[in-house]
Amino acid sequence: MPQFDPTTFTSQIFWLLITFIALYWVVAKIGVPRIGEVLDQRARVIQDDLDRASQLKADTEEAIATYESAMAAARDQAREHLRLARTEMKEITEARTSELSDKIAKQVEEAEARISLAKTVAMESLTDITTETARDVVNKLAQINPTSDAVEAATTQALKETL
Repeated sequence: MPQFDPTTFTSQIFWLLITFIALYWVVAKIGVPRIGEVLDQRARVIQDDLDRASQLKADTEEAIATYESAMAAARDQAREHLRLARTEMKEITEARTSELSDKIAKQVEEAEARISLAKTVAMESLTDITTETARDVVNKLAQINPTSDAVEAATTQALKETL
């Protein structure tokens, strides 16, 4: 093998150095700067993305805080509307209850007056009926014809005692 021939070592070392230096120069002057630029560009893109993400996160947190405050305000407003509605319904209910109570009291009063009148009429009718019945019974049983005043006084006295 010619690579292991000691007589060609110097020319091999010479060309090795020339090739190494040329390759080193190409890598150092062309390859490394391009790789560095790509890495710098990637770092800038990553940093921009991170900055944008942190800005979006801050915007999101601000939007969430705004949303939560709006929701709290809406809840408070809803509670206030419910409280007002309850108060209004309570007032309406109390007014209607008062109206119905007055109407019912008036109806009860009228009914009591009608009942009292009916009772008075019934009592007068009862007195007349009992007077007639008592006179007929005494006439049939005792063959006596009592006066209307005496029979009426006796039946009135008897009704007062029983009622």
